[in-house]
Amino acid sequence: MNILRATATVGSLTLLSRVTGFARDALIAGLLGAGAAADAFFVAFKLANLLRRLFAEGAFNAGFVPLFARTLEAEGREGAKRVAEEAFSLMATILLFVVFAAELAMPWLVRALATGFDPEGERYALAVALSRITFPYLLLISLAALVSGVLNGLGRFAAAAFAPVLLNLTLITALLLSAFLFGMPAQLLAWGVLGAGVLQLALVLRAAARAGMRLRLRWPRVTPRMRRLFELVLPGALGAGVYQLNLVVDTWFASHLPRGAISYLFYADRLNQLPLGAVGVALGTALLPALARELRGGRRESALVLQNRAIEIGMLFTLPAAAALIAVGEPIVRGLFERGAFDAAATRATAGALAAFAIGLPAYVLIKVLAPAFFAREDTATPAKIAAVCLILNVLLVLALIGPLAHVGIALATGLSNWANAGLLAWILWRRDALAPDRELGGRLLRMAVAALLMGGVLTLLVRFGAALHPLLLLGLILPTGVVTFFAAAQLLGAVDLRRLGAALRQPQA
Repeated sequence: MNILRATATVGSLTLLSRVTGFARDALIAGLLGAGAAADAFFVAFKLANLLRRLFAEGAFNAGFVPLFARTLEAEGREGAKRVAEEAFSLMATILLFVVFAAELAMPWLVRALATGFDPEGERYALAVALSRITFPYLLLISLAALVSGVLNGLGRFAAAAFAPVLLNLTLITALLLSAFLFGMPAQLLAWGVLGAGVLQLALVLRAAARAGMRLRLRWPRVTPRMRRLFELVLPGALGAGVYQLNLVVDTWFASHLPRGAISYLFYADRLNQLPLGAVGVALGTALLPALARELRGGRRESALVLQNRAIEIGMLFTLPAAAALIAVGEPIVRGLFERGAFDAAATRATAGALAAFAIGLPAYVLIKVLAPAFFAREDTATPAKIAAVCLILNVLLVLALIGPLAHVGIALATGLSNWANAGLLAWILWRRDALAPDRELGGRLLRMAVAALLMGGVLTLLVRFGAALHPLLLLGLILPTGVVTFFAAAQLLGAVDLRRLGAALRQPQA
């Protein structure tokens, strides 16, 4: 498998998803504002989305892809297809009961999620109605995640990576229909969520069929392999739950700071998520099936080399992104957000949080690269335990930093706890002989760091001498200048060979 090309495929489509997500959010803000209908829709969407994040995405793929890869290696495509069909049928049955029960219990679920809503008020009634429309999305997107795991296991990444874009485009279409034809934006958005789930599932099922994996429903049975699958998925879901709890903890602390702190962290995190999704998530998605195949085929040395090259690729794109966000975060925030109610003070406050988040950006990408080494060995429990330890560390760091640094302390605590998480993952892998950094990796990482520092210096000078330029024009100069400077420096220092990189991107998937 060409991991660089796979990462580029997933990364570019993930970036497209983030961009269309920005457009979707801007339209929602314009049509719904921050009133009762907006509150009701966000509660309805969050309810299904929360369970999707816990079970349907990373947690399920972490357990399913290695099991699928092992079966593919040992029993061929027919055996792997049988495993996928068993999992599909069992998951569909379980989730049908979950959705049915949730529809009946929706008034109580909404009250639990939105305790501040008056049960006799407009927001509560609308939230219940919208949640009943959106909740079946959980069934559809969970099944889509399973089929995406099949595609990833086969080395096919494009359809699964495009599925979130399809959600954003569907919601944008619903908003435009509301604006120009029908009105009722909250209701149309809710139906758009359900329609997007249908389209996403249809997209990945069609891609699987074209890849020779036309899945059919079987009679659901709890076989030994299905028991093993759920043994792998549950620790991953607990780890995802720890991450969601981390977000709640950070928000709780920020709510005790002066007004604006939560918003500063939200906007800074949105910018930080762009390189995280385009590099970290993409690399982890591409690496897991490749590692699982190598290990199931008994090719341990090849797996170790693959891990090293994945770290290299991750840092090649993450180190310059982190350096740019730290060095010139303020003009980036100014160009994107400073207009209307978002003033210069908000820009400075958001840029401070962005720089603190960016300190942990390379660590977060390392987590996404190192965790698949555990998942590929069918160990989903260790990363979950490490995540729990780092949650406690994050709380302690926030308590220590929030006093002197306010909201920036919360962001810095997140960055530092990410480094602790990455360090623990690496140390345990090294102790288990599952990580063996070679001299080539160490030398290239050092040269990449130097190239990133040089790029940061050039961007700082650009901002200083271009202070009189319009913020959008300056923002338009920052990106190309940073890219050219970093890769030119990296080429001269020997951190990367651009010709080899281009050839690797052109090489077809194995």
